[in-house]
Amino acid sequence: MSKINIPRIDSRCDDVAVKIAQLREKLSPRGNVVSESSRARTVEVFGETLTPIQVVEKICSDIHTNSLPALLNYCKRIDQAELTAKTLRVPLDEIKAASKKVDAAFLTAVRNIRNRIETFQKAILHKNVRLECTGGYLAERYRPLRRIGICVPGGAAAYPSTVLMTAVPAQVAGVQEIAVMVPPTEFGAYNAEMLATCNELGITEVYRMGGAQGVAALAYGIADNTAGKTRSIIERVDKIVGPGNLFVALAKRFVFGEVDIDSIAGPSEVVVIIDGSTNPVYTAYDILAQAEHSPGASILIGWDEKSIEASVKAIEEQVDKVERGQLAARSLEEFGAVILVRNPEEACRITNEIAPEHLHIATANAEELADKISCAGAIFLGNYTPVAVGDYAAGPSHVLPTSGTARFASGLTCNDFLRANSILSFSKEGLAELASDIDILATKEGLTAHRGSVRQRLV
Repeated sequence: MSKINIPRIDSRCDDVAVKIAQLREKLSPRGNVVSESSRARTVEVFGETLTPIQVVEKICSDIHTNSLPALLNYCKRIDQAELTAKTLRVPLDEIKAASKKVDAAFLTAVRNIRNRIETFQKAILHKNVRLECTGGYLAERYRPLRRIGICVPGGAAAYPSTVLMTAVPAQVAGVQEIAVMVPPTEFGAYNAEMLATCNELGITEVYRMGGAQGVAALAYGIADNTAGKTRSIIERVDKIVGPGNLFVALAKRFVFGEVDIDSIAGPSEVVVIIDGSTNPVYTAYDILAQAEHSPGASILIGWDEKSIEASVKAIEEQVDKVERGQLAARSLEEFGAVILVRNPEEACRITNEIAPEHLHIATANAEELADKISCAGAIFLGNYTPVAVGDYAAGPSHVLPTSGTARFASGLTCNDFLRANSILSFSKEGLAELASDIDILATKEGLTAHRGSVRQRLV
């Protein structure tokens, strides 16, 4: 059994708000904290010490100005990938061939998950609204974005689930063009499962690029200006979604305004609330499941000391049985927390202050406690609804707000790929009904042409 020194917080004697703020700062997506290896890599690539924010600004600005040569240069310097205008995009026959290289069981799982996601997303899709009024009508009309880009990680592992959880909601919304960026690695653009998933969803645009350079390429578009002729290599997108490392998050923030984005995401996080009814082994895996992302924030909250101690013991007993156990242990010591609270009400109050990406309420009265939660990306109830259900198979997207942004942000849905248009249509009679109110406000604001545009029609 491995001893893990998970930070402890006792609400009876500690300032929980201060402790949580300190933990949150470590996982901030602002880009101020990097490892020594990342700092050394920056010097190796750029020849100088730069913060992650400076790295991202340099890459995005260079690609915006110099397009294809800059993109290929960063692919080579950062990912050690020798690419050309012709090899940047994964050939269609390679995408189709991937389905023949993977297990039939994998393809069946992909199809099952796609169907579940479609069913859920169709059920929540915004519907057009029309409101009749005197002499006319008002309407809210939804139209899908034309073209989106998806960031798929591919450094330490392959993530076909990310393709499913981003592309399927977009397809339900009616998006016609989807471009996927994935690093040129064995877990990315050269991974059969990832490509097979794209093939199953009918995605034909997959680009061998990752990091800030990939985000910039999607946001600005990439053109080849050689031979005295401009040729589009990658068409710019309208929105970029999907997870990634710190550099991807910062790049998405940098290009926001040129394109829309889903969020500026930090590392994955979970809060698990337990009581005496919770199985400690289940809790151990719930905590380890987020910690193995490394970094990942796993926070355990409970009011029963025996349950808390039993769960911590179970974590220490199970950690060596997990393939990424040592990474998870280090992540728990640096980013984890065990919080002992006075009662369930305090547990809910602290959880709302944390505003976690994932919240697992594994208590006997889970639904009752869930009613008291207003700030969480996704809520999982009971002993048999682990976060993995949402990560992989159930239907809601696993792209969720992190770093406390669940205070104001929501998880990705099909509706995030829609644009709303308000439509107004009035007859002369209908205009006359509103004229007096318009006249008063326009006069107060000194906008006499506004006032006149109504008066002239009613003469």
